[in-house]
Amino acid sequence: METSNTEIKNIDQLKQIFLQSSDFKTIHIQVSNRQVSLSYLKSLIDEKALQTNVLLPLQNRALFSELGELERIQEWIPVYDIEVTDQVETVQSKLLRGHVLLEFEENGRVWALVSTGNKEGLRKENNTENEFSVVGPKIGFVEDLDTNIRLLRAMVNIPQLYVKEMIIGSTSQTRVALIYIDGVTNPQIVQTAEQRLRAIDYDVIWDSAVLDQFLSDNSSTPFPLFLTTERRDRVVYALVSGQVAIVSDGSPYFITGPSNLFEFFISPEDYYLPWILGSFFRMIRILGVVFSLFASSMYIAMTTFHYEVIPRDLLEPLIASRKNVPFPPLMEVLFLEITVEFLREAGARLPTKIGQTLGIVGGIVIGQATVQAGLTSHILVIIVAFSALASFATPIYKMSNAIRFLRFPMIVMTAIWGGVGLLLAIGFLLVHLSRLSSFGTPYTVPLYPLRVKSLKDSFLRPSYQFINTRFNFLRPLTFVRYNPKQVKRKKNDLDNE
Repeated sequence: METSNTEIKNIDQLKQIFLQSSDFKTIHIQVSNRQVSLSYLKSLIDEKALQTNVLLPLQNRALFSELGELERIQEWIPVYDIEVTDQVETVQSKLLRGHVLLEFEENGRVWALVSTGNKEGLRKENNTENEFSVVGPKIGFVEDLDTNIRLLRAMVNIPQLYVKEMIIGSTSQTRVALIYIDGVTNPQIVQTAEQRLRAIDYDVIWDSAVLDQFLSDNSSTPFPLFLTTERRDRVVYALVSGQVAIVSDGSPYFITGPSNLFEFFISPEDYYLPWILGSFFRMIRILGVVFSLFASSMYIAMTTFHYEVIPRDLLEPLIASRKNVPFPPLMEVLFLEITVEFLREAGARLPTKIGQTLGIVGGIVIGQATVQAGLTSHILVIIVAFSALASFATPIYKMSNAIRFLRFPMIVMTAIWGGVGLLLAIGFLLVHLSRLSSFGTPYTVPLYPLRVKSLKDSFLRPSYQFINTRFNFLRPLTFVRYNPKQVKRKKNDLDNE
């Protein structure tokens, strides 16, 4: 991944880059009347092991003998993985893997790297719960901020991954981290995110979802303006694309931005499958959302105002299905839609096994009972069931909630003015979407404003050789992510036979 054209020439320059991150610490101790500096990434090391295996042995042995050369530390510290080096690449690699850099100034400068062992505190089960994928990694975040940063640094293994930590919440004093890649993310986006974070005046930060609402460009919209995720691969993809990531201590969810509308219909699984399958499933997902949003409204429009558009072969079964229903289509649709919402809410609040049983049994029993009682038609039960099923295809829960909510204004507008009302509702929806922004970036980009180059990874997922550049609407400092090369295949002996 290309991040910056600046080459790191010496260890001092490397330390200056690391100092931009809040989790990089440097402490100074006196050993035999000489100063030794210890530098490390707090999120990657076990500080208890650092205290036990490094600091205490140094201080205890310094009472009985003098430190002439840094190489003698290898005799003092009870750690087998110690390396003395002045190579910048080695220091960078070791620091990013949880080592401590010891710096000793005497007759020149000498550096040693000491391992502190693996950092403890990771849960054994930190799989994603709400964003499941069949193919690909299952690694999710936990409620500890340092552990989450460590998970990110394990995959984004470069010193340019900057972490800016701040305290928000007058009562909770919650640690909040702003994370981005220097040399990739536009500084204006970083500045906007940091200003909005520091401007928050609230007593308790319960979760990252609270920050989402405070950072939003428009609080009067049902649409989520930032992507909320518990998956590490989603956050890493956002960072390498030129976005920023924000997380609060005590929350397993990151928010990333600036986000656009298409991000909420993209699943990480699209990139783990062949591009043809990934594109097919993405189109199925988008079509499912469109069907879920408009299916009930179109049923009301056709059965109330525009029954002439119904084919004759379908009109007779529809009349037979509705002849015993005493309610108009609006009441019929609202009854079923609200019933489905009741089942969803009840299933979400109950324990997992009971909730699954309620959803299956409740849907079958209530659907069959309402049809036999003459409260709804058979066809409407099928339409509402398909709409509810299609709404679950949205990978992001917050966007799924927005789609569920928007169905009701569509239904009311269609019941009043028919097809004209549906077109008016769609018009209002498009105007509202076009006026939204995320950290100042238009929400409907790359469709509006039109960015043709960024359309290649929107409706379809192209091959990796065509998505080697970042989205231009994010205005990244480095446009190219990687340089794909054509593989030259050589014929083997079997091919020549």
